[in-house]
Amino acid sequence: MVSVIQSVGVFCGSSSNVDGDYLALASELGRALADQRIGIVYGGGDSGLMGAVAGAAMKAGGEVTGVLPAGLFTNGIDGEKITNLELVGDMHQRKFRMYELADAFIGLPGGLGTFEEVFEAATWSQLGLHAGGRRKPVVLLDRNGYWKPVHDLLDRATADHFMGVDTRALVRDAHSVAAALAAVHA
Repeated sequence: MVSVIQSVGVFCGSSSNVDGDYLALASELGRALADQRIGIVYGGGDSGLMGAVAGAAMKAGGEVTGVLPAGLFTNGIDGEKITNLELVGDMHQRKFRMYELADAFIGLPGGLGTFEEVFEAATWSQLGLHAGGRRKPVVLLDRNGYWKPVHDLLDRATADHFMGVDTRALVRDAHSVAAALAAVHA
């Protein structure tokens, strides 16, 4: 595991049609990462939780890198609104680049893309595929019990011996921004 966290990959939803509590959580995370001088690596969106986390971090003086597939999305952020915008060819390159740039990962609420990114980042840690074979922490930042069914599923998979306790420990649970930041450093 990385001893010093310099950047965190944030996986989250891009829909703006969500409960404002989720948007507030994303903003709080963005500010907290900026306050701790931890860079954010995210999917480059300008809407929903993606836009909220990036915007709050930038407002707080943070460093934000967006990784966006060129021409794929219409809700991409203007490169002048964040520190760095990297355009890549497709979604696979996007994830690979995010995994390269981040020392740890925090999953905020989101949909299928968020689920896939969280599980793939954890799988890469399990298999030692991150640079240098590092096990990069993956933390699910919960609000309103959003991630509870995922943790229940992981606990069931562990209880039924589809994965070991050490693999289960790769995906951590946090119910506050402070707890999420502590978990990425643990």
